[in-house]
Amino acid sequence: MAEIEFRKLAHSYAERPLSPVDYALKEMDFAWQDGGAYALLGPSGCGKTTLLNIISGLLRPSQGRVLYDGRDITALSPAKRNIAQVFQFPVIYDTMTVAQNLAFPLRNRRVPRAETQRRVGELLDMLELQPVADRRAAGLTADQKQKISMGRGLVRDDVAAILFDEPLTVIDPHLKWQLRRKLKEVHERFGHTLVYVTHDQNEALTFADKVVVMFDGEVVQLGTPQELFEAPAHRYVGYFIGSPGMNFLGAHLVSDGIGIDGTEIVLGGHWAAAARQHARSRLAIGIRPEFMGVSATPRDDAVPAKLVSVQDLGNFKLVRARLGPHEVTAKLPEDQPVPTDGAHLVFQPEWTKLYADDRLVA
Repeated sequence: MAEIEFRKLAHSYAERPLSPVDYALKEMDFAWQDGGAYALLGPSGCGKTTLLNIISGLLRPSQGRVLYDGRDITALSPAKRNIAQVFQFPVIYDTMTVAQNLAFPLRNRRVPRAETQRRVGELLDMLELQPVADRRAAGLTADQKQKISMGRGLVRDDVAAILFDEPLTVIDPHLKWQLRRKLKEVHERFGHTLVYVTHDQNEALTFADKVVVMFDGEVVQLGTPQELFEAPAHRYVGYFIGSPGMNFLGAHLVSDGIGIDGTEIVLGGHWAAAARQHARSRLAIGIRPEFMGVSATPRDDAVPAKLVSVQDLGNFKLVRARLGPHEVTAKLPEDQPVPTDGAHLVFQPEWTKLYADDRLVA
């Protein structure tokens, strides 16, 4: 296992990049700790696969360095990096049995027979493949084949890291949670450094210790699932993480606080000092639906709004209300009464965030 570090790493597919828009990956500096389970999360085209290919050595970056445990491996080929990679579609040998497929990486490296049998046996049990251990892979289901592919990546205990490139894409949705659980169990038992690429926030948040969120070729936040939810460092994180996503309301600096665009509402004088430092920036107030309070009666800490709709989803209610030109969503407990006419919205100070040019203001 290894710590993976990027120093001033960036990549462009253009021969002569002239500006940031020419870069598929914008300059980044950060590290993934030895033995950690990380998810690389973002939409299609954000640079996830480019970064993964740089880690594995399939692609050499335009600038910057990649280090494994402090050793510069930027110029090394994939074969010399000692990594394992699991792809979207199963990479297995159909003519071999399940056990032979799992043993193949170890036999290639001349691992002693007894050690090979021990490792294969462990993974057959962990991945619940023991009943089909002696069956040829050709006749197995898609999820069983992907288990084999994952097992081939996990069977070696000497790898620097194991990279998963959307490994559950071809798996039936109701089986995905089982494979994620198995993968989590394997990680907890063996402590590999795992990097899991996905565009699915549920996969990322339920699997990873820390999540790297990418947007437009840039790492916009690295944090725990709780950190991403409670304090999104970028508007995209607030929008992408959570269902429904974060409410954002355009705002401007006024003498005694922050005014919400298109209204006469002023929030939080304590933000004024921070906002003044970003007076020329595009400002916005952000608050998650889970933290937006709704009152049926006027309160000193609430602002009046027009009720738009109420959706009862069984275990919670989604309340939509209009605040000037803005539509705001609140997520309420199932047993909380909802006003039938006007609504009063409560912006809890500790959960209301200020953003300047899409980035969180501390």
